[in-house]
Amino acid sequence: MAEDAFSDACVKALVRWSEQGVPRDPLAWLLTVARNTGLDKLRQTKRRRGILEQHEADFTTVEAVVPDPDELRDDVLRLLFICCHPALDRQDQIAIALKIVAGLTVEEIARGFLVKPKAMEQRITRAKKKIANNPVAFETPTPRERGQRLGDVSLMIYLMFNEGWSTSGGSQQMRLTLCEEAIRLARLVVALFPGMGEQVALLSLLLLQHARRGARSDADGNLVALEEQDRELWDSANIAEGLSLLQKAQRTNHHGAYLIQAAIAGIHARAPSAEATDWVGIEAHYASLYVLQPTPVVRLNHIAAQAKTRGPEFALQELQELAEDLDRYRWYHAMRGGLLQQTAEHDQALAAFEMALALGPTEPERAVLNEKITLCRKKLTGL
Repeated sequence: MAEDAFSDACVKALVRWSEQGVPRDPLAWLLTVARNTGLDKLRQTKRRRGILEQHEADFTTVEAVVPDPDELRDDVLRLLFICCHPALDRQDQIAIALKIVAGLTVEEIARGFLVKPKAMEQRITRAKKKIANNPVAFETPTPRERGQRLGDVSLMIYLMFNEGWSTSGGSQQMRLTLCEEAIRLARLVVALFPGMGEQVALLSLLLLQHARRGARSDADGNLVALEEQDRELWDSANIAEGLSLLQKAQRTNHHGAYLIQAAIAGIHARAPSAEATDWVGIEAHYASLYVLQPTPVVRLNHIAAQAKTRGPEFALQELQELAEDLDRYRWYHAMRGGLLQQTAEHDQALAAFEMALALGPTEPERAVLNEKITLCRKKLTGL
């Protein structure tokens, strides 16, 4: 309502200021007009509510209008589909959607793309200019166009959840409202495209991941590693729904990236303890995922699973191939430091943890890294 009221004030300013001139304090004028507009809308809403309550019996006899199932009624989801206009490159679509729809900062988006903030800002600026200068209307897509853009929109929702689950930096490790919004949008997409296995799998993945939110940190806000989490704190309702959706997605015979990731999350969810986790199955799933998405980050996760099945020495050897691609990726250095710790290479582990610390971790991650750095120094000094 505040945004709508301020928009109305800006429209009024365009008219009045051109006729009467710009006021001495433009911002104060806009805020005053916006405040009055908002108050008027609140009064209208209150009066309307009173009329509806007074004539409730009359309205209940009116036949309800059945909504059009093809109508895209959610504003946020509509914006996502608009941002996925084919006139934009895939990376520009993602950058614009995360900036405008998810509300992420340029720095947060840049970290997600593993590029510098200035480069990301230039990319977003170019995308905005392309939208402004494109003769094709950027408007709510038709049902057919929505189907064509479904994969891109699903990717936006996935990235939105990822940023909420492990933020790019700052004092918070999680932004639960962003995770919950991504889950809400994923539900809407499943309702809009009920027969699409990959979208059902995406919702399954988000729910299974979100189920662990209550165990990711202790009472003091310190991060708790997956192996050390109290599984009694995991959300059983989210897990049950996620596993049910996973089975539904598997029955569609669609084998996409979200289905594989949901299957991995399902293995963690079913394991009664960290020791009982089927790491061989997880490694196999990551190998399949790498065939579909041969990216350095997927390979990093694959190597993390291989560290469990083949040992830290093997994983360290495999990590060498990613050194250049993931040099600016803090989780690469953190993982490498942990593996070096396991092999008693404390001097190299110290350097890896310090590199991760320099790449802008969240405050909870920073605390964990500092603990590991302190431990490495004690091992090196013999104290």
